[in-house]
Amino acid sequence: MLRLFYLILAGFLALSACTAPEYANDTPGRSPTKAYRIRSGDVSKIQYRMLDSVNSLRAASGAGPVQLDAQLNAAAATHSRDMSVQNRPWHFGSDGSSPLDRVARAGYYGRFLGENISETYESEIETLGAWMDQAGTRQVILDPSAVSMGFAWYQENSGKIWWTMIMGG
Repeated sequence: MLRLFYLILAGFLALSACTAPEYANDTPGRSPTKAYRIRSGDVSKIQYRMLDSVNSLRAASGAGPVQLDAQLNAAAATHSRDMSVQNRPWHFGSDGSSPLDRVARAGYYGRFLGENISETYESEIETLGAWMDQAGTRQVILDPSAVSMGFAWYQENSGKIWWTMIMGG
């Protein structure tokens, strides 16, 4: 009986030493409810920070650099806002459009290679890291035939960000 008491006591002590788990998408020291806020003046800084990061990753994998493309940026921005309206991250528009439809509508005449999307409260660099952790989204970023990139987002008042990256060849 005394042995059972000590086992239960040891179990409670072990559990009391546990802390609440950190959220996988949180930066250490940052509250999970604190959103990454984007100011209107940060648009080009964020796009070029993402472009530089993507090109560094591409260079490390042996792929050539990509350039930002205005038409792909426009298609990405349209889709980011539309995902927010639909309140779900997916590759189809509220009008049933596919990524191919959106890049054609935006006037991009190159070859569509892929689209990465995300719904998060994280920065663009954290989002890129999450995309690089998944084989399918990493393949879009590192596609050796890519020469153009579109990158945009829509941030809701709550802080939630809908990111879209489109690669073209």
